[in-house]
Amino acid sequence: MDPLGRASAAAMRRPGNPPNNAISNSQQHLGRLPDQNPNVPRPDLQRRASPGPVVQHRASQQGPSQGIPYPPNSYPLHELQQQQQQPFHPNMYTSPSSNQFNNHQYDSGLSGQDSEDESLYSHHGIPNQRDTMYSSSSQHSLFRHQDPGLSDEHLRPFANASRNNSREPVLGKGKGHVSGPSESDSETFSDTLSDAVKSPSAAIISGNDIDLFGPFRGPDDGRYTGYSPSSDALLSLLEHKKSPLAGQQYHYDSPLPGAVFTGPQQRPPPTPYPSWTIEKGVPLAKEEIEGIMLDLTRKFGFQRDNMRNQCDAFLTMLDSRASRMSPALALTTVHSDYIGGENANYRKWYFAAQLDLDDHMGYHSAPGKNKKVNRNSMAPQPGAAHIESHDSLAMAEHHWKTRMNQMSHFDRARQVALYLLLWGEASQIRFLPECLCFIFKCAEDFYLSPECQQMVNAVPEGLYLRNVISPLYRFIRDQGYEVQGGKYVKRERDHNAVIGYDDINQAFWSPEGIERIRLGDRKRLVDIHIGRRWGALNFVDWNASFRKTYIEKRTWLHLAVNFTRIWIIHVAMYWYFTAYNAPFLYMNENADEAGVQWSIVALGGAIATLIMLLGVFCEFMFIPLTWQNTTMLIQRLIILIVVLCLNFAPTIYICFYNRTGSGSKIVGMAHFGVSVITTVVFAIVPSNQLFGGNSKSSRKNLASQTFTASFPRLKGSDRALSVFLWALVFGCKLVESYFFLARSFKDPLKALYDERIPNCQDKYLGGALCSLMPVFTVTIMFVVDLVLFFLDTYLWYIIWNTVFSVILSFRLGTSVWTPWRNIFSHLPKRIYAKLLATADMDIKYKPKVLCSQIWNAIVISMYREHLLSIEHAQRLLYQQVLSDNETKMTLKVPTFFVAQEDSSIKAEFYPHRSEAERRINFFAQSLSTPIPEPLPVDEMPTFTVLVPHYSEKTLLSLREIIREEDQNTRVTLLEYLKQLHPVEWDNFVRDTKILAEEAALLGGESGFGLSGVEGDKESHRDMDKLNNDDLPFYSVGFKSAAPEYTLRTRIWASLRAQTLYRTVSGFMNYSKAIKLLYRIENPEIVQQFGGNGDHLERELDRLSRQKFKFVVSMQRFTKFSKEEAENAEFLLRAYPQLQIAYLDERPPEIEGEEPVVYSVLIDGKCEIMPDGRRRPRFRIRLPGNPILGDGKSDNQNHAIIFARGEYVQLVDANQDNYLEEALKIRSVLGEFEQLHMPSISPYSPQTTSKDVPEPVAIVGAREYIFSENIGILGDVAAGKEQTFGTLTQRMMAKIGGKLHYGHPDFLNFIFMTTRGGVSKAQKGLHLNEDIYAGMTAFNRGGRIKHTEYYQCGKGRDLGFGSILNFNTKIGTGMGEQMLSREYYYMGTQLPLDRFLTFYYAHPGFHINNIFIMLSVQLFMFSMLFIGSMASSVEICADIAQTDCVNLVPVYDWIKRCVISIFIVFFIAFFPLFLQEFMERGFLRSLVRLGKHFMSLSPLFEVFVTQIYTNSILTNLSFGGARYIATGRGFATTRTPFALLYSRFAGPSLYLGMRTLLMLIFASLTMWVPHLVYFWVSVLALVISPFIFNPHQFSFTEFLLDYKEFLRWLSRGNSRTHVSSWISYCRTLRTRITGYKRKRLGHPSEKLGGDIPKANFWVIFVSEIVLPLFQSAMCVICYMFVRSFPFGVDSHGAAMYASGFLRVAVFALGPIIVNAAVLAALFAMSLIFGPLMNVCCVKFGSVMAAIAHGVAVLTQLAFFEALWALESWDGSHAVLGIIAAISVQRFVFKVLIVVFLTREFKHDETNRAWWTGKWHGRGLGACTISQPLREYICKIIEMSMFACDFLTGHTILFLLFPVCLIPWIDRWHSTMLFWLRPSKQIRAPIFSVKLRAQRRLVVWTYGVLFVFLLAVFVMLIAGPLVFPQYMPKDIGKSIPV
Repeated sequence: MDPLGRASAAAMRRPGNPPNNAISNSQQHLGRLPDQNPNVPRPDLQRRASPGPVVQHRASQQGPSQGIPYPPNSYPLHELQQQQQQPFHPNMYTSPSSNQFNNHQYDSGLSGQDSEDESLYSHHGIPNQRDTMYSSSSQHSLFRHQDPGLSDEHLRPFANASRNNSREPVLGKGKGHVSGPSESDSETFSDTLSDAVKSPSAAIISGNDIDLFGPFRGPDDGRYTGYSPSSDALLSLLEHKKSPLAGQQYHYDSPLPGAVFTGPQQRPPPTPYPSWTIEKGVPLAKEEIEGIMLDLTRKFGFQRDNMRNQCDAFLTMLDSRASRMSPALALTTVHSDYIGGENANYRKWYFAAQLDLDDHMGYHSAPGKNKKVNRNSMAPQPGAAHIESHDSLAMAEHHWKTRMNQMSHFDRARQVALYLLLWGEASQIRFLPECLCFIFKCAEDFYLSPECQQMVNAVPEGLYLRNVISPLYRFIRDQGYEVQGGKYVKRERDHNAVIGYDDINQAFWSPEGIERIRLGDRKRLVDIHIGRRWGALNFVDWNASFRKTYIEKRTWLHLAVNFTRIWIIHVAMYWYFTAYNAPFLYMNENADEAGVQWSIVALGGAIATLIMLLGVFCEFMFIPLTWQNTTMLIQRLIILIVVLCLNFAPTIYICFYNRTGSGSKIVGMAHFGVSVITTVVFAIVPSNQLFGGNSKSSRKNLASQTFTASFPRLKGSDRALSVFLWALVFGCKLVESYFFLARSFKDPLKALYDERIPNCQDKYLGGALCSLMPVFTVTIMFVVDLVLFFLDTYLWYIIWNTVFSVILSFRLGTSVWTPWRNIFSHLPKRIYAKLLATADMDIKYKPKVLCSQIWNAIVISMYREHLLSIEHAQRLLYQQVLSDNETKMTLKVPTFFVAQEDSSIKAEFYPHRSEAERRINFFAQSLSTPIPEPLPVDEMPTFTVLVPHYSEKTLLSLREIIREEDQNTRVTLLEYLKQLHPVEWDNFVRDTKILAEEAALLGGESGFGLSGVEGDKESHRDMDKLNNDDLPFYSVGFKSAAPEYTLRTRIWASLRAQTLYRTVSGFMNYSKAIKLLYRIENPEIVQQFGGNGDHLERELDRLSRQKFKFVVSMQRFTKFSKEEAENAEFLLRAYPQLQIAYLDERPPEIEGEEPVVYSVLIDGKCEIMPDGRRRPRFRIRLPGNPILGDGKSDNQNHAIIFARGEYVQLVDANQDNYLEEALKIRSVLGEFEQLHMPSISPYSPQTTSKDVPEPVAIVGAREYIFSENIGILGDVAAGKEQTFGTLTQRMMAKIGGKLHYGHPDFLNFIFMTTRGGVSKAQKGLHLNEDIYAGMTAFNRGGRIKHTEYYQCGKGRDLGFGSILNFNTKIGTGMGEQMLSREYYYMGTQLPLDRFLTFYYAHPGFHINNIFIMLSVQLFMFSMLFIGSMASSVEICADIAQTDCVNLVPVYDWIKRCVISIFIVFFIAFFPLFLQEFMERGFLRSLVRLGKHFMSLSPLFEVFVTQIYTNSILTNLSFGGARYIATGRGFATTRTPFALLYSRFAGPSLYLGMRTLLMLIFASLTMWVPHLVYFWVSVLALVISPFIFNPHQFSFTEFLLDYKEFLRWLSRGNSRTHVSSWISYCRTLRTRITGYKRKRLGHPSEKLGGDIPKANFWVIFVSEIVLPLFQSAMCVICYMFVRSFPFGVDSHGAAMYASGFLRVAVFALGPIIVNAAVLAALFAMSLIFGPLMNVCCVKFGSVMAAIAHGVAVLTQLAFFEALWALESWDGSHAVLGIIAAISVQRFVFKVLIVVFLTREFKHDETNRAWWTGKWHGRGLGACTISQPLREYICKIIEMSMFACDFLTGHTILFLLFPVCLIPWIDRWHSTMLFWLRPSKQIRAPIFSVKLRAQRRLVVWTYGVLFVFLLAVFVMLIAGPLVFPQYMPKDIGKSIPV
């Protein structure tokens, strides 16, 4: 760079230059990119400019300095507006509807379009739209301004920068030997062998031939996109040079005007498809393929932009394949993958649907359907084989292969082109792969028909969309939506009433399904000749053609069908164990009854059969009852009944007819043998294969086999490992469960079985209850044991899976415990061997030289990201130094490589435990694992990164960074980030100051506020601390507020938050990696360009664009706010290669019709139009709004057509990537096993189906959770993701159980897009959209792999609420998965070991959570029963005594249960511990686990388990699964108590309080130390949300919170309030009642969502039967303790009471009181309301407050009275309260389910009730009935209010003592955020006035709170402390 260039660089950064008026405020706000200023030579601009004509300017249009022409790619805005022409509409063929069809279309012939478009039109005689367009780079004018201070001389070198773009040299494939470097070429990446280095051992390298930093001397394309010090400044620092600007000059200026660039040899013009050219011997030229596309477009009516888009996609695919094989083979393999190969979905469908028969008969002969058909259509098709030869499937497949082999290249290209054109415009139909196959078949048949061949005129553009796609789209849309008031609203339908994507698709699987397709005149489509079916598709009546193929009924019974084998294995085994250990229950000890024992134990077989029968009965509910299905199920049913008789009859014979003797024993043993065989067969054989259910050889079941059970085969060793793993799991589990659970249950069972309770009877029931009490107790203990039996299996699965995974990691070398790998000392050799395509290189360069380029690139990328300081970077870099004799330069290897393994070397290479250390360690570790060998860069496959984006932050604004979020936030985001990343902030500031120095040196006073040089760099840090002028740098990172300066700080913060900018800039490292690898592997390329850096950069750019595409699908792009739009534009300018796909909605063409929606693609090279938007590259009309599901999958689907290449990587908008990982991309793509394909045609007769491996569909990758260590919650979330993403996935992939979990997996593009796309999209059902793509791939034969050596960054949720929102989404999504057909297919067809792998890795985890919480609740109920006996009867250890009860064995059982539940909970920490142990060492794992425990993470785990459980239970009962946007910000904000309470009361707090009462009772009656664990667990359910709330224990905030809680309880009764107790209460209720469908348009309607009403029977079971069962158990316990005499009558006889009457009074009493009070208040409101509402606005609130106050006092009074009646016996009073609450709860459930009609969406009725004003509420006819309904609501609400008031206060009273601990807020923050107290967040600063207000509130509400606390304590402690003042024996005088 010449001195003028340097001066320009300074001028670029000078803030004083006034911006041109053309720059809008929004762009100024955004900040200017380096290419904004024409004064500055910006080669990156010229690189990015597309070839195109240079527009000449008149002198009058020149800038302020008259003699200066504008740079060719830069025009002022006013000129743009003057010269802007009308959009040009080149129509391919004139047709009447063409313009009408796409009248919103932008000019689709785009400037900046790659040159294929030009040839596309010129070749076919279409006008070239380029001549009417501007250069795409005119966009840059908006970011430029002229500097009058620069002369013509400064700018002339750039004036013609892009005139010669069309003459760019092309990077050839060949590695042609170049004779040697030229003298001037000092930029060569690697040296040619000089004399000094010819011998392998030589270490001296010619310094003149090497520039170690060649790639970095160009413009910065890193994450700061030019807003960073110049490369020369940084490299001179890195090379220890004093002046920041000294150093080697790199020529990044273009040739002078008129100069023509000539390289070593003249190159032809570039082509976008370098491997698909005539020179390469392609079977079809590019122009011929374009001709095919145009011809198909004419004949079928495709959209022009769809044709252009798919033409580019097809040619890109061919180019990608042809780069590594012959072009003819490339075309053949693409055709094989799409249409005709062994693994092509179309071929599989063709035979599954028996289309071969159809083709050969010319009509459809559906089996068994001998309906009359059109005889004219029966003529066999041309070239058809004789029909008899087609009876055999093998013969048909042979004929198919022969036909494919004989097909011409033209036909192959035409078929693929036709498929792509159909697919590209199919919109939602892309989710229906077999439907698309059928459409393709019809289109292909039509093409081959004479009518098509004779066609002269083109059909109208858009005909395909209008006639074929739109009717199907409308059918799909109308299944889920209906029109109301001119808007589409979701129908209130559950999945079982919706014909979804899968139902439609399955209609095309079989001949019967296709035969059901009817035309409008009821004619069958199959009766039409195959050549004419295409035209008939427009007349098909799709409504009559489809039906449900699997019924996703919302019920728990899916578990009985899908997981039958799990229940059989566990329940049958548990029966065997328990029956064997309890002979005393069924045998006479005095007789020889061995046969009875054999036979009773053998009933396990009957139990297994009963479970199978239940599964078959339930299957009737889920599969459509066609003749075939019904026959199969009835046949299975009959056989199962026979098997049941075989397993049950011997028991009847033995037990009732022949109990003793040898005959009985023989029958018993035979019976046991039959039982074992039955159980084993039912446990192992999939239910679909039982009794020949699905014969694989049968052609009838071919479709089912092909699409639902083509599971990929495992290698022999992997299958053996799978079987061995499960043998170990169940071996250990059965041994442990037998001794620990079944055997130990024997003693308590025996003790309670023989127990007789003395002196016990109920007043009304007599002694029945007393005699049954031990039986009830044993039964519930038996169920608890059974649940623990299930949990044990999961425990052993976790243990063994983790152990095997750890062994695998040792084998792979990914563990730190593999020191023999020498990961650092061998790193340079491994970089050379594993990252570089050494096999294809000319080995004339020293390996050390080549790997030094890679290593330096990685180090400098980390330095540029501020992870390393300049000192660290210098120690890590390879550098050139003078050799000993000082005549030559030698390459100095950094000591880092040996220092890691030599403790004597003391040097710091990176900050301790920093991100840089982690990344370098992983990089070194990963290269020690086996990695596929990479191909040369120009032979690697093309791939696309696809990011779906909704509303995630793109770039943080300055306001977000330096202002508090709200009043509850105590810290600015920037301050918090500085605390989290202090070293990186320090590096950033130093970097900023280098930038300031650079500007100051070159241009005097710098915009950064510094002048002159600070001196020696080593003393920077010390001087910085002292220099007050630098304070602004350390506080906010800048001094000047100009956008270019603030942007650096914004970028720094955005790169440490979860932003789209972080994702885009991270994954753009692929581009850098491709360029870097190409330069290193082809050093001659640098020589060919003679040191012209600009041309070299442009060439490398073109290569990276050829191999790597990046698409962000911005669903809301057109609806972005101004700031979001600016940020998106910033992305495009920073990364012109980035493509954005978005939906563009336009008003309807005809008034009253639907809006027109387009799928649009733009990139950074698209021209900016006068309205500020960019002219699209492609603009494809859709049949309607594509967002019909939950959003993400539809967003991916609309953008997938813009993906290019063979593979697509799916990435979320909160991920990150790194250069060192991007360098491994070739190896990762090698995992698909398609890089080295056989050189023979897949259709060759030599190739048999056994030779074709199953395709790899998905390659998964590790994720590093970069939000770990940001406090306890972030670390817990990160730990779970880490263990699941690495430890679990490693083993899952090995034994064939891995599915697809979204990010950052690589997908096989052709495999996935021909099988329904990268995700599924039915609303609700496919909430967890990505896992369905994995299941589809798995079911259809795609292998799924996992890579250990590659990882991406990933952000996770950080706050309590957002983590639990995420868990809720996962839980409800799992509930939906359990309803899905995929689970049915896998559960009923997978072999046992793979079924167990699938089950325990996916649904088993969630079912295990349900069982954990179920075990806790059942255990508490068992404690209730045992405690009732313990509190009422004397306990003794001797069973012979009659006046006491032996409960000692029961106490032992309790201790064992607690230990079991404890272990099951804490095994969750085992994988994380081992994962850390393996990857970071013992100490780090111990520290991390210690921090977790000290931060109370076990409490969080308990709470999360309950949230998972609740979300699945709720979903399976009520539905309502929806996408929950999880917060990705930093959790520093305090959440108000009321908000936390309302969010978690339903899922956890109510359950926690009920369980807490039971625990209190258990502790009072039978304390054992083991119950401490339960106290911790139960308290976790109640107080976890508050424990993990930032600043919860700040005293002032606590009392302010209390005020807000009281307001929340009381507001919403006079006027609508979103955040109020009443709206929360109504929301809870509507889950059961549902909403009225009538939309009244009232604003308060927004308070309610669209929740469909659940099925009545599901509600009946979950809301009535289960609460009834629970209340019955509680009442039985209370009645039992009341069944003992409380005195004697006058005759001396014992007096007995009835507990039932007392429970009834205390449960129903408060309800009756509330009802009476409400009736009185209602009358008052009706009488006084109209008058009072005029003068008193708060009248409604006052009435509500009176009622609520009475309800609370009534509840307290009744509780206290109950205690008094129990003679102040605490345990009995607590039990009475438990029983009363359970009865009340049951009553309320019944009232809601039976008596309440649907809820209004607004809250008018509530306010009408309290104010008495019922008219004018918009209730219509409901005004008459609503008061009665509202009366019932209010009765329920009164008790609920009392409950919430008392529960809320109880929690606050529990938390209050903690607030009194000194400095508790600081310690609590340390626990949550893991920040040392010294680094902690300051308290907020308030104004004097605000402080006074806060003080007043604290005093007022503090006094109120303390008063209520005192009352609460007195009510409980009073009777205990002052028993002498309490009335005694009050219960005897009151007959209740």
